[in-house]
Amino acid sequence: MKFFYKMERKFGRYAIRNLMYYIMILYGIGIVIQMLYPMLYWQYLCLDAPSILRGQVWRIVTFLLFPPMGSMAPLGSSAGSLFSDLLFNGIALSLYYSLGMNLERTWGAFRFNVYFFMGVLGHVLAALVGYLVFGQRWILTTVYLNFSLFFAFAAVYPNLEFLLFMVLPVKAKVLAIVDGIFFAYSFLMGNMADRCAIVLSLANFLVFFLMTRNTGRVSPREIRRRQEFKRQAKIIPKGGTRHRCAVCGRTEADGEDLEFRYCSKCAGNLEYCQDHLYTHRHVTEDRSE
Repeated sequence: MKFFYKMERKFGRYAIRNLMYYIMILYGIGIVIQMLYPMLYWQYLCLDAPSILRGQVWRIVTFLLFPPMGSMAPLGSSAGSLFSDLLFNGIALSLYYSLGMNLERTWGAFRFNVYFFMGVLGHVLAALVGYLVFGQRWILTTVYLNFSLFFAFAAVYPNLEFLLFMVLPVKAKVLAIVDGIFFAYSFLMGNMADRCAIVLSLANFLVFFLMTRNTGRVSPREIRRRQEFKRQAKIIPKGGTRHRCAVCGRTEADGEDLEFRYCSKCAGNLEYCQDHLYTHRHVTEDRSE
């Protein structure tokens, strides 16, 4: 966790803000491609390991063009098929855009960037492992990536309700559990190649939450509490600091993401940063515990 905080302080300024906006543009381009020339994606843009190893490295990014609801009906198809495909893809785009933007607002741009691109990397690794280890040519689309976004959203907003079939309210955690059972069944019943694809494609969810074990600090309730505290805090002189860790001496001037808390077990008004709040030795009036 400390490593992740250090990375965020060092590279956070390079994060892509509003990342889902650009992903939606890619999906939109993919929908147009599916309508005009469906085979273009499968021939030149999909995540195909042999082609990547031959130098077509753009596929690492262009596989993201695949629409959330799958292949589109090409132009010239019946108006009903074309309309239904556009409708369902529009609903899916709206849903995933909302999921991603809410995660970015909750986590911050850097954390959301790390989570999303870890998912992309997992897909690339799955395709390469499938080809180099199992000798299989896996063509992975964005299905697992979209599911990983939903799993993350359900972990952060477990009690938020979705209207299933536009009528039945179902909590996000319930839908995530159902999806998790489906993937667990596919993992148990599939072959080694299928298991590898599932694990590597969804590894960003497990790895990210292990890297950021203190998920409470990025929950919506905690973020609102911090924002309210900042609004109520008194104005301090320019160059002054309000908080200082009693262990490492860091202040809020050392990083805008640092948090400080008082310890109820320590004597006096001693503050600690998030790295030392639970690891320091308690100070009493006559001795240290």
